[in-house]
Amino acid sequence: MSAITYDVEIPSSIPAAKMFKAVVLEADTLIPKIMPQAIKNVEILEGDGGVGTVKIIHFGEGSQYKSAKHRVDAIDTENLTHSYTIVEGDALAGVIESITYHVKIVPTEDGGCICKNRSIYHTKGDVEINEEKIKEGKEKAMQMFKAIEAYLQANPHA
Repeated sequence: MSAITYDVEIPSSIPAAKMFKAVVLEADTLIPKIMPQAIKNVEILEGDGGVGTVKIIHFGEGSQYKSAKHRVDAIDTENLTHSYTIVEGDALAGVIESITYHVKIVPTEDGGCICKNRSIYHTKGDVEINEEKIKEGKEKAMQMFKAIEAYLQANPHA
């Protein structure tokens, strides 16, 4: 098994705590509301939303995938960090063992934030990952982040 790591940083004018709340704490209900074509719903299979919680994400009609099961590995509301791992689903395409995501929302001096996202793809055996697929995934993540940002800007009391 090998691991391939990708980092993305996305700046935002939204305050860090508010972005963390939307991107991490309320994502299961917020994203299906603002991007139903991407995610239809999120179902908790076990746990209470904290560390160890296992969820299944049902993707929307705009997605090429049906579902993904993920596990919450860490969540720190004080330091605005969140880690989770996709452990099952057609998004793994039979060649990826798991994908681990580490998200950190960092406040900026101007009152906004930077979302730092590290993705670690754990492949099965010596499988090579298609760089285009990774790029597509990163672009979709950025679109989702920007959609959340736009929603928060349009709904300042959300």
